[in-house]
Amino acid sequence: MSEKLKILFLCTGNSCRSQMAEGWCRFLKGDLIEAYSAGIETHGMNPYAMKVMAEAGVDISAHWSKLLSDLTGVTFDYVITVCGHADENCPVFPDRTKVVHVGFEDPPKLAKTLTDEEDKLNCYRRVRDEIKRFISTLPTALEKVNS
Repeated sequence: MSEKLKILFLCTGNSCRSQMAEGWCRFLKGDLIEAYSAGIETHGMNPYAMKVMAEAGVDISAHWSKLLSDLTGVTFDYVITVCGHADENCPVFPDRTKVVHVGFEDPPKLAKTLTDEEDKLNCYRRVRDEIKRFISTLPTALEKVNS
């Protein structure tokens, strides 16, 4: 039996997109992938992200916003940056770790000017569903990136 792939989802603040990706990965691919998330900074957990993930049956309420340094000692097979800022500021990883960028829009930025709660939640739902579609392609999509 082979070991599970260790994948880190990296974002700026580890409050929303990377947390959703970790949650989906654990939920959909937990038999194949050991999922982690971290940020270049920590912004705390985004309540809208937790709410829309719970709506989809994925509980991320026990997650917390982490820095990469909080995961010292874990050797990742892949680091997937899920926002442009994290991609541009991604730290250097050992050669065996492959860094891949798969960007998603920032729900807090999309919802910033909206006043209606449902409209705000719809921004988060859309990105949540985009992340789910991507996670459902793993690990096959990563193998294609490598070849």
